[in-house]
Amino acid sequence: MLGLFLTAVLLKLKVPGAILWGIAATTIIATAANYIAGFSADGSSVLGFAKGTALLPGQILALPDFSTFGRLDFGRVFTGFGWLGASLTIFSVMLSDFFDTMGTVVAIGDQSGMMDEKGNIPRLRRILLVDSLAAAAGGAAGASSVTSYVESAAGIASGGRTGLMVVVVGLLFLVSIFFHPLVAVIPAQATAPALILVGFLMVKLIRRIDFEELDTALPSFVIILLMPLTYSITNGIGAGFIAFTFLKMFQGRFREVHPLMYVVTAGFIVYFAAPVIAGAS
Repeated sequence: MLGLFLTAVLLKLKVPGAILWGIAATTIIATAANYIAGFSADGSSVLGFAKGTALLPGQILALPDFSTFGRLDFGRVFTGFGWLGASLTIFSVMLSDFFDTMGTVVAIGDQSGMMDEKGNIPRLRRILLVDSLAAAAGGAAGASSVTSYVESAAGIASGGRTGLMVVVVGLLFLVSIFFHPLVAVIPAQATAPALILVGFLMVKLIRRIDFEELDTALPSFVIILLMPLTYSITNGIGAGFIAFTFLKMFQGRFREVHPLMYVVTAGFIVYFAAPVIAGAS
Protein backbone atom coordinates (compact mmCIF):
# COMPACT_ATOMS: atom_id res chain seq x y z
CA MET A 1 0.00 0.00 0.00
CA LEU A 2 2.87 2.34 0.75
CA GLY A 3 4.29 1.86 -2.73
CA LEU A 4 0.88 2.39 -4.29
CA PHE A 5 0.32 5.60 -2.35
CA LEU A 6 3.81 6.90 -3.09
CA THR A 7 3.58 6.21 -6.83
CA ALA A 8 0.08 7.69 -7.00
CA VAL A 9 1.32 10.90 -5.37
CA LEU A 10 4.20 11.13 -7.84
CA LEU A 11 1.79 10.65 -10.74
CA LYS A 12 -0.54 13.30 -9.36
CA LEU A 13 2.37 15.72 -9.04
CA LYS A 14 3.28 14.85 -12.66
CA VAL A 15 6.84 13.97 -11.72
CA PRO A 16 8.72 12.77 -14.84
CA GLY A 17 9.27 9.02 -14.60
CA ALA A 18 6.87 8.80 -11.65
CA ILE A 19 6.27 5.07 -12.02
CA LEU A 20 9.99 4.29 -12.26
CA TRP A 21 10.76 6.46 -9.24
CA GLY A 22 7.93 4.75 -7.38
CA ILE A 23 9.41 1.32 -8.07
CA ALA A 24 12.88 2.46 -7.01
CA ALA A 25 11.66 4.11 -3.80
CA THR A 26 9.48 1.15 -2.87
CA THR A 27 12.40 -1.23 -3.45
CA ILE A 28 14.64 0.82 -1.15
CA ILE A 29 11.96 0.94 1.56
CA ALA A 30 11.26 -2.79 1.19
CA THR A 31 14.97 -3.63 1.44
CA ALA A 32 15.38 -1.53 4.58
CA ALA A 33 12.29 -3.09 6.17
CA ASN A 34 13.51 -6.57 5.25
CA TYR A 35 16.80 -6.11 7.09
CA ILE A 36 15.14 -4.46 10.09
CA ALA A 37 12.58 -7.28 10.45
CA GLY A 38 15.23 -9.95 10.05
CA PHE A 39 15.16 -13.43 8.57
CA SER A 40 13.95 -16.82 9.70
CA ALA A 41 16.23 -19.77 10.41
CA ASP A 42 16.10 -20.99 6.82
CA GLY A 43 17.08 -17.55 5.53
CA SER A 44 13.64 -16.62 4.19
CA SER A 45 12.19 -13.16 4.71
CA VAL A 46 10.01 -12.68 7.78
CA LEU A 47 8.01 -10.10 5.82
CA GLY A 48 7.28 -12.55 3.04
CA PHE A 49 9.48 -11.17 0.28
CA ALA A 50 10.45 -13.72 -2.35
CA LYS A 51 13.87 -15.30 -1.99
CA GLY A 52 16.61 -13.11 -3.39
CA THR A 53 14.51 -9.94 -3.47
CA ALA A 54 14.51 -6.86 -1.22
CA LEU A 55 18.18 -7.52 -0.45
CA LEU A 56 21.42 -5.68 -1.10
CA PRO A 57 22.82 -7.25 -4.27
CA GLY A 58 26.04 -9.19 -3.90
CA GLN A 59 27.23 -7.62 -7.14
CA ILE A 60 25.99 -4.98 -9.54
CA LEU A 61 27.29 -6.33 -12.83
CA ALA A 62 27.42 -9.88 -14.18
CA LEU A 63 27.78 -11.53 -17.54
CA PRO A 64 24.53 -13.00 -18.88
CA ASP A 65 24.10 -16.76 -19.07
CA PHE A 66 24.05 -17.97 -22.67
CA SER A 67 24.12 -21.68 -21.83
CA THR A 68 20.70 -22.29 -23.40
CA PHE A 69 21.37 -20.24 -26.54
CA GLY A 70 20.59 -22.23 -29.69
CA ARG A 71 19.91 -25.48 -27.84
CA LEU A 72 16.90 -26.53 -29.90
CA ASP A 73 15.48 -30.03 -29.92
CA PHE A 74 12.36 -30.28 -32.05
CA GLY A 75 12.41 -34.06 -32.10
CA ARG A 76 11.95 -34.42 -28.36
CA VAL A 77 8.82 -32.25 -28.48
CA PHE A 78 7.01 -34.84 -30.56
CA THR A 79 8.50 -37.94 -28.95
CA GLY A 80 7.77 -36.64 -25.46
CA PHE A 81 4.24 -35.38 -26.06
CA GLY A 82 3.20 -37.42 -29.07
CA TRP A 83 2.09 -35.84 -32.34
CA LEU A 84 -1.35 -34.87 -31.07
CA GLY A 85 -0.13 -33.49 -27.76
CA ALA A 86 2.74 -31.61 -29.40
CA SER A 87 0.49 -30.16 -32.11
CA LEU A 88 -2.05 -28.98 -29.55
CA THR A 89 0.70 -27.48 -27.41
CA ILE A 90 2.19 -25.60 -30.35
CA PHE A 91 -1.26 -24.38 -31.38
CA SER A 92 -2.01 -23.23 -27.83
CA VAL A 93 1.28 -21.35 -27.56
CA MET A 94 0.69 -19.69 -30.93
CA LEU A 95 -2.85 -18.68 -30.00
CA SER A 96 -1.71 -17.40 -26.61
CA ASP A 97 1.13 -15.35 -28.08
CA PHE A 98 -1.04 -13.88 -30.84
CA PHE A 99 -3.91 -12.77 -28.63
CA ASP A 100 -1.62 -11.57 -25.85
CA THR A 101 -0.06 -9.34 -28.47
CA MET A 102 -3.38 -8.21 -29.94
CA GLY A 103 -4.80 -7.41 -26.51
CA THR A 104 -1.70 -5.44 -25.62
CA VAL A 105 -1.53 -3.59 -28.93
CA VAL A 106 -5.18 -2.53 -28.80
CA ALA A 107 -4.94 -1.39 -25.18
CA ILE A 108 -1.66 0.47 -25.66
CA GLY A 109 -2.76 1.91 -29.00
CA ASP A 110 -5.93 3.31 -27.50
CA GLN A 111 -4.17 4.66 -24.42
CA SER A 112 -1.58 6.44 -26.58
CA GLY A 113 -4.22 7.86 -28.92
CA MET A 114 -2.72 6.16 -31.97
CA MET A 115 -5.86 4.37 -33.17
CA ASP A 116 -7.61 5.80 -36.21
CA GLU A 117 -11.21 7.04 -36.31
CA LYS A 118 -12.44 3.49 -37.02
CA GLY A 119 -10.65 2.05 -34.01
CA ASN A 120 -7.96 0.31 -36.07
CA ILE A 121 -4.24 0.17 -35.33
CA PRO A 122 -2.13 1.69 -38.14
CA ARG A 123 0.51 -0.64 -39.62
CA LEU A 124 -0.72 -3.57 -37.54
CA ARG A 125 0.90 -6.07 -39.90
CA ARG A 126 4.34 -4.65 -39.13
CA ILE A 127 3.69 -4.88 -35.40
CA LEU A 128 2.67 -8.53 -35.66
CA LEU A 129 5.66 -9.32 -37.90
CA VAL A 130 8.12 -7.80 -35.44
CA ASP A 131 6.43 -9.56 -32.53
CA SER A 132 6.54 -12.90 -34.35
CA LEU A 133 10.22 -12.56 -35.21
CA ALA A 134 11.01 -11.54 -31.63
CA ALA A 135 9.13 -14.55 -30.24
CA ALA A 136 11.03 -16.89 -32.56
CA ALA A 137 14.35 -15.25 -31.68
CA GLY A 138 13.57 -15.52 -27.97
CA GLY A 139 12.86 -19.21 -28.31
CA ALA A 140 16.09 -19.74 -30.24
CA ALA A 141 17.96 -17.94 -27.47
CA GLY A 142 16.43 -20.20 -24.83
CA ALA A 143 14.61 -17.30 -23.19
CA SER A 144 10.99 -16.88 -22.22
CA SER A 145 8.67 -15.54 -24.90
CA VAL A 146 9.90 -12.23 -26.28
CA THR A 147 6.67 -10.44 -27.02
CA SER A 148 4.86 -7.19 -26.34
CA TYR A 149 3.65 -6.84 -22.77
CA VAL A 150 0.86 -4.73 -21.38
CA GLU A 151 3.35 -3.35 -18.84
CA SER A 152 4.38 -1.09 -21.73
CA ALA A 153 1.44 1.02 -20.63
CA ALA A 154 3.73 2.35 -17.90
CA GLY A 155 5.84 3.98 -20.60
CA ILE A 156 2.77 5.41 -22.29
CA ALA A 157 1.57 6.78 -18.97
CA SER A 158 4.94 8.49 -18.59
CA GLY A 159 4.51 10.23 -21.94
CA GLY A 160 6.15 7.82 -24.38
CA ARG A 161 4.66 8.09 -27.87
CA THR A 162 7.39 7.98 -30.53
CA GLY A 163 9.41 5.27 -32.23
CA LEU A 164 12.55 6.82 -30.77
CA MET A 165 11.23 6.02 -27.30
CA VAL A 166 10.90 2.37 -28.27
CA VAL A 167 14.46 2.28 -29.63
CA VAL A 168 15.83 3.85 -26.44
CA VAL A 169 13.90 1.38 -24.27
CA GLY A 170 15.22 -1.50 -26.36
CA LEU A 171 18.80 -0.31 -25.95
CA LEU A 172 18.30 0.09 -22.21
CA PHE A 173 16.92 -3.44 -22.03
CA LEU A 174 20.07 -4.62 -23.81
CA VAL A 175 22.27 -2.84 -21.29
CA SER A 176 20.17 -4.12 -18.38
CA ILE A 177 21.20 -7.69 -19.23
CA PHE A 178 24.52 -6.96 -17.55
CA PHE A 179 22.78 -5.46 -14.50
CA HIS A 180 20.56 -8.46 -13.81
CA PRO A 181 21.90 -8.97 -10.24
CA LEU A 182 20.66 -5.47 -9.41
CA VAL A 183 17.33 -5.86 -11.23
CA ALA A 184 16.72 -9.23 -9.57
CA VAL A 185 16.45 -7.71 -6.08
CA ILE A 186 13.36 -5.67 -7.01
CA PRO A 187 10.46 -7.36 -5.17
CA ALA A 188 7.03 -7.94 -6.63
CA GLN A 189 5.69 -5.58 -3.97
CA ALA A 190 7.55 -2.75 -5.74
CA THR A 191 6.30 -3.48 -9.24
CA ALA A 192 2.71 -4.32 -8.26
CA PRO A 193 1.77 -0.69 -7.46
CA ALA A 194 2.97 0.36 -10.91
CA LEU A 195 0.80 -2.27 -12.59
CA ILE A 196 -2.20 -1.39 -10.43
CA LEU A 197 -1.92 2.27 -11.39
CA VAL A 198 -1.41 1.42 -15.06
CA GLY A 199 -4.56 -0.69 -14.86
CA PHE A 200 -6.35 2.25 -13.28
CA LEU A 201 -5.26 4.50 -16.13
CA MET A 202 -6.48 1.97 -18.70
CA VAL A 203 -9.81 1.11 -17.07
CA LYS A 204 -11.34 4.25 -18.56
CA LEU A 205 -11.72 2.28 -21.80
CA ILE A 206 -14.75 0.46 -20.39
CA ARG A 207 -16.82 3.61 -20.80
CA ARG A 208 -17.16 2.65 -24.47
CA ILE A 209 -18.94 -0.60 -23.64
CA ASP A 210 -22.70 -0.50 -24.15
CA PHE A 211 -23.87 -2.18 -20.95
CA GLU A 212 -27.47 -2.03 -22.13
CA GLU A 213 -26.64 -4.60 -24.82
CA LEU A 214 -26.21 -7.94 -23.02
CA ASP A 215 -24.53 -9.82 -25.87
CA THR A 216 -21.81 -7.15 -25.91
CA ALA A 217 -21.61 -6.28 -22.23
CA LEU A 218 -21.47 -9.83 -20.85
CA PRO A 219 -18.53 -11.02 -23.02
CA SER A 220 -16.73 -7.78 -22.18
CA PHE A 221 -17.31 -8.40 -18.49
CA VAL A 222 -16.05 -11.99 -18.85
CA ILE A 223 -12.86 -10.70 -20.49
CA ILE A 224 -12.28 -8.08 -17.80
CA LEU A 225 -12.93 -10.60 -15.03
CA LEU A 226 -10.90 -13.55 -16.31
CA MET A 227 -7.75 -11.72 -17.38
CA PRO A 228 -6.63 -10.99 -13.80
CA LEU A 229 -8.12 -14.17 -12.32
CA THR A 230 -6.29 -16.45 -14.78
CA TYR A 231 -3.19 -14.24 -15.16
CA SER A 232 -3.67 -14.43 -18.92
CA ILE A 233 -4.83 -11.96 -21.54
CA THR A 234 -5.45 -14.87 -23.90
CA ASN A 235 -7.73 -16.73 -21.49
CA GLY A 236 -9.82 -13.63 -20.96
CA ILE A 237 -10.13 -12.84 -24.66
CA GLY A 238 -10.85 -16.48 -25.50
CA ALA A 239 -13.64 -16.79 -22.95
CA GLY A 240 -15.10 -13.50 -24.14
CA PHE A 241 -15.02 -14.57 -27.78
CA ILE A 242 -16.74 -17.85 -26.96
CA ALA A 243 -19.38 -16.09 -24.86
CA PHE A 244 -20.05 -13.53 -27.60
CA THR A 245 -20.38 -16.12 -30.36
CA PHE A 246 -22.65 -18.45 -28.40
CA LEU A 247 -24.87 -15.62 -27.19
CA LYS A 248 -25.42 -14.54 -30.78
CA MET A 249 -26.02 -18.13 -31.91
CA PHE A 250 -28.57 -18.85 -29.18
CA GLN A 251 -30.46 -15.74 -30.24
CA GLY A 252 -30.47 -16.92 -33.84
CA ARG A 253 -28.43 -13.90 -34.92
CA PHE A 254 -25.87 -15.93 -36.86
CA ARG A 255 -25.27 -13.30 -39.53
CA GLU A 256 -24.15 -10.76 -36.95
CA VAL A 257 -21.08 -12.88 -36.26
CA HIS A 258 -18.25 -12.56 -38.77
CA PRO A 259 -17.24 -15.92 -40.31
CA LEU A 260 -13.73 -15.41 -38.99
CA MET A 261 -15.19 -15.09 -35.50
CA TYR A 262 -16.56 -18.63 -35.76
CA VAL A 263 -13.11 -19.86 -36.77
CA VAL A 264 -11.43 -18.05 -33.88
CA THR A 265 -14.06 -19.30 -31.43
CA ALA A 266 -13.47 -22.87 -32.58
CA GLY A 267 -9.75 -22.29 -32.13
CA PHE A 268 -10.27 -21.09 -28.57
CA ILE A 269 -12.43 -24.10 -27.76
CA VAL A 270 -9.55 -26.30 -28.90
CA TYR A 271 -7.16 -24.09 -26.90
CA PHE A 272 -9.09 -24.58 -23.66
CA ALA A 273 -9.64 -28.29 -24.34
CA ALA A 274 -6.02 -28.93 -25.38
CA PRO A 275 -4.70 -29.85 -21.89
CA VAL A 276 -7.48 -32.40 -21.44
CA ILE A 277 -7.05 -33.84 -24.94
CA ALA A 278 -3.26 -33.96 -24.63
CA GLY A 279 -3.52 -35.63 -21.22
CA ALA A 280 -5.94 -38.23 -22.52
CA SER A 281 -3.66 -39.05 -25.43
